[in-house]
Amino acid sequence: MAQKKYVYFYGVSKELTEGDTSMKAILGGKGANLAEMANANLPVPPGITISTEACAYYSKTGGKYPPEMEKQLKVQLKKLEDNMGKKLGDPADPLLVSVRSGAAVSMPGMMDTVLNLGLTDTSVLGFIEQCGNARTGWDCYRRFIDMFGDVVMGPYTGLTHHDFEVELESIKKKYKAQEDTDLTAEQLKELVDIYKKVYQNKVKKPFPQDPMEQLDLSIRAVFGSWNSERAEKYRQINKINGLLGTAVNLCSMVFGNMGKESGTGVAFTRDGGTGHSMPMGEYLIDAQGEDVVAGIRTPKHLDDMPNEDSKVWAKAYADLQKIMARLEKHYKYPQDVEFTVQEGKLFMLQTRNAKRTGLAGVRWAVEMATGKDFFTGENQPKILTQKEALMTLSGEDLEQLLFPIFDIEAEKKAQLITSGLPAGPGAAVGMITFEAHEAEAEVKKHPRAKVVLVRHETSPEDVGGMWAAQGVLTSTGGMTSHAAVVARGWGKCCICGAGDLKIDYKKKTVTVGEKVYKAGDWISLNGSTGKVYEGQIPTQVSPVVSAVVDNNAAAKKDPIYKMYAEVSKWSDANRTINVRTNADTPKDSTAARAFGAEGIGLCRTEHMFFEGDRIWAIREFILADDEKSRKAALAKLLKHQQKDFEGIFKAMDGLPVTVRLLDPPLHEFVPHARKDQQEMAKRLGVPLKKVTERVQSLHEFNPMLGHRGCRLSITYPELCVMQTKAIIGAACKVARLKKPIKVLPEIMIPLIGTKAELDFLEKIVRKEAEAIIAKATVKVSYMVGTMIEIPRAALTADEIADTAEFFSFGTNDLTQMTFGYSRDDIGSFLPDYLNEKILPSDPFQHLDQTGVGQLVKMGVRLGRETRPNLKCGICGEHGGDPESVKFCVKAGLDYVSCSPYRVPIARLAAAQAAIKG
Repeated sequence: MAQKKYVYFYGVSKELTEGDTSMKAILGGKGANLAEMANANLPVPPGITISTEACAYYSKTGGKYPPEMEKQLKVQLKKLEDNMGKKLGDPADPLLVSVRSGAAVSMPGMMDTVLNLGLTDTSVLGFIEQCGNARTGWDCYRRFIDMFGDVVMGPYTGLTHHDFEVELESIKKKYKAQEDTDLTAEQLKELVDIYKKVYQNKVKKPFPQDPMEQLDLSIRAVFGSWNSERAEKYRQINKINGLLGTAVNLCSMVFGNMGKESGTGVAFTRDGGTGHSMPMGEYLIDAQGEDVVAGIRTPKHLDDMPNEDSKVWAKAYADLQKIMARLEKHYKYPQDVEFTVQEGKLFMLQTRNAKRTGLAGVRWAVEMATGKDFFTGENQPKILTQKEALMTLSGEDLEQLLFPIFDIEAEKKAQLITSGLPAGPGAAVGMITFEAHEAEAEVKKHPRAKVVLVRHETSPEDVGGMWAAQGVLTSTGGMTSHAAVVARGWGKCCICGAGDLKIDYKKKTVTVGEKVYKAGDWISLNGSTGKVYEGQIPTQVSPVVSAVVDNNAAAKKDPIYKMYAEVSKWSDANRTINVRTNADTPKDSTAARAFGAEGIGLCRTEHMFFEGDRIWAIREFILADDEKSRKAALAKLLKHQQKDFEGIFKAMDGLPVTVRLLDPPLHEFVPHARKDQQEMAKRLGVPLKKVTERVQSLHEFNPMLGHRGCRLSITYPELCVMQTKAIIGAACKVARLKKPIKVLPEIMIPLIGTKAELDFLEKIVRKEAEAIIAKATVKVSYMVGTMIEIPRAALTADEIADTAEFFSFGTNDLTQMTFGYSRDDIGSFLPDYLNEKILPSDPFQHLDQTGVGQLVKMGVRLGRETRPNLKCGICGEHGGDPESVKFCVKAGLDYVSCSPYRVPIARLAAAQAAIKG
């Protein structure tokens, strides 16, 4: 039986390279893409990838390697040494490697890198001899001690990068060095000795001098980091599930810190903030590895490379541009690349799909498919088909196009504090906070709190606070720093490299010039321009909302709207399922139709009862002692409800409207505070005692399972009669207008668990509807159906479909009753369930396809066995969740229904489901 393979080689030649981009699940994104670039004969330093399966084994067995892994690692390491002509730990000519992590899904900054592994007190001398640069040798060694101490030993000993940084700043001060690069070889050698003492003080052991021990500890650190708090938090925030673990990439070192003709950088084939087709990036001369993304030094812009004094930079720039264009065309997606220039020679260290804002994602998709710049009109290479372009987008991308922006006039008048690099989209307003954990705690305590996280730079430990904050502002770092990359991936407003900011963490102040701002002061960030303002600037609607909802002619000329319209057109051309909206007012209905809704899937009649004085009519109904009094109270509501329906039918002219009869329990309509009960008694002219006794009598131990839905109308049939009159009366009235409105009302009876409940109310609805239509002498077609939200209804759907003409799956209640979770109380234990991986996500946000989803599938199948043309849809909050929409397509539903502003997202998701098949 063949041994399971855990260790793979890449580089040198296509013949020696094992794997390609199709193996991301096993090699991780980094390893798979390095192999792919090596196969394409791009300048990739050769190396080794230890698979994600090895990480999974390590996690499962409590820290043991797979039995075959160590032997395979030695074989592959020998192959690397032979091809490089160097040996790990060789005192004369040592092989040095970087140790990096790489999961199948990119998680920027979540797992740190260790560079220059293999350096020891003896091998550093051989390395200096070989490279002929003492400064480079000692710089590499001090970096290795720092990274190894922080990344590998830090989690167990408390040793951090800051411990080393303090000593670096101290020696720079001692020798009056402005930058790290100003330190001489002798000064860096002195720093190495200091670093080793820092290491020994915290770790209680000398810095390891055996390269194989260094390698073993580093591999274990990478595997262990997969389950670190920050990695798990990042996966939770980004809904990343089902991965085996992280791979380990051992890459032979190339050196950007060998003087003025060496450097390191990060580049994007297109702008990840604006979506512009011109490549963007940053680099540092005489620097290594993480210097650019760590935000420690503010780097130079990529376009400055050809202007450097040494001619090698112009050639490196031209080579990089050619490789990036080739990579984008190959992957059919803009790439995020890391590169190093060693003494004039370009090396590619990584490529991956680039993180970007929603705006950039939409612009990339549209322009790569049309071959046209939507802002300038210029032509560009056409790389994608329309279908391929749609598949690169997410619902969050379109959602970001609907984000508010600053009110233009208010922003002109605002006091500018400073400016930085526009790294993340939209506008953010919040109170200054300097610590990520404080931002997280504040928002957890006060969910509506608005804070802006202000830092020198962010690190992976800050992700929780970054997520909680409205926006992020850093004083250092560039467009490829940790803050920028993570914020763009989330669509979070972010400004980086605002160098005028002088931040004092101890005093909790930030100073710009002579002005001092304290924690708690309000600031406003424009993530599209990089400008930071004092105070709170009001916002205005996005150009998409202005064009779609307000029909603003100027907004329709905006390139952002035009790109949105293009994506919407493509979505509609490809999807096979209809998209409706949940709307209770004519205003919402009009907005939803403008966003492309093809009808109303849920109109909640109870929401109409709370407007104006209507609440008093329903309260009068609740207090009524007999049927006559109840009917008199309901008569007051009838004219209001009918008028509402007339407005909704007009807005939806020619499109179906599903109206749900009264669903919530009556206790939701009565006051519970004594003061409000006194007002109710006075207003309705009844004794206070009658009000308090009635309110008490409506109390239920479990209202969710109590007297609500169809049960109310069975107890009070006059309620069903009044609502039918309002619906059908409105339909008849608008159908008789001079310019007739085509009406398709669908009357939905909620919360049925048995066919008998539906039969009882269906007879009342039909009797009343037929009488009104006959009297109006107008032809109105209508349907009577039900909401499937009780598991028993799904299980007996074949019986229920004998009466029901349509099913609408109310997945909010269906989820509650299937899991036995109260939607209102799940917050008390859901965080624990997510942390312990008992649930992959909140089942009220993402449809549980294995449990609740099976009931939906069963309901559709059984219902259509009885009634083949049964119309089926979904109207819970899941109707706007992209993954849930895709499930609905597979389940054979006719439509999904969601809130008006989620309609574009559902249209896109429906198209993607159809394309994927």
